[in-house]
Amino acid sequence: MSLTLQDVKRVALLARIAVTEEEAAAYQQQLNGIFGLIEAMQAVDTTGVAPMSHSQDVCQRLRDDTVTETDQHEKFQAIAPQVEAGLYLVPRVIE
Repeated sequence: MSLTLQDVKRVALLARIAVTEEEAAAYQQQLNGIFGLIEAMQAVDTTGVAPMSHSQDVCQRLRDDTVTETDQHEKFQAIAPQVEAGLYLVPRVIE
């Protein structure tokens, strides 16, 4: 696929971007280069290649999911202005 100068100007118009003739010509070359790269990538036979989420086989080292603090729920609710059924009550802000 190759873009013409008119295609580039139309896209710029639709995107509400002001471009000069020189800029449009430069964008045309850059976009055609990108489309050429895409065509080359699509020409590669990828049958039998499993999709992957990352280019390297890495995994995130995770820490153990252990409780490190004691439950202070009742202590915090004791100093709250209003509590009901274990929930904090707050003033209504939307009418």
